[in-house]
Amino acid sequence: MSDYYMVIKNLQVMKDLSTAVGKALSEREATISCAESCTGGLLSSLLTDVEGSSSYFKGTVVAYSNEIKEKLLEVRHETLEKYGAVSEETAREMARGAMKLMGTTIGVGITGIAGPGGGTETKPVGRVYIAVAGNHGEQVRANDFMGSRDDVKLQAASTALRMLVDYYTL
Repeated sequence: MSDYYMVIKNLQVMKDLSTAVGKALSEREATISCAESCTGGLLSSLLTDVEGSSSYFKGTVVAYSNEIKEKLLEVRHETLEKYGAVSEETAREMARGAMKLMGTTIGVGITGIAGPGGGTETKPVGRVYIAVAGNHGEQVRANDFMGSRDDVKLQAASTALRMLVDYYTL
């Protein structure tokens, strides 16, 4: 299958996932906000591609710098110092911070290394932590994605959508 057809197929899958998330949120009268770092707002874009998303999507913070993570999302300085910006703990605090900042019932936090540079032996390029927090508890997943910067971002956004679908079906 050519790259073109793979892209189209992947876009359709993400559209279907976004629609499923929107349906689940609407049925439960839930609201969602995001705190994205390495995805640069891609998850939020996918969520708002769905007609009627204004009824459940409240906003996003693209928090690339630690300063913004601390100031807007209330990620603790101690968390960033001890675990780093790319960590389970930071993703969890980003999700909680988005929820609190925007007054939503669900928050998503995504932080990672999209590449091509910036990786280390302990945190390689492609390492992305995704957290979902809400009234059904919290889930954090560590991921090691492969490919280009765009590939990592797309895989991270797609995984976040799958986590949101799973959040209500577990």
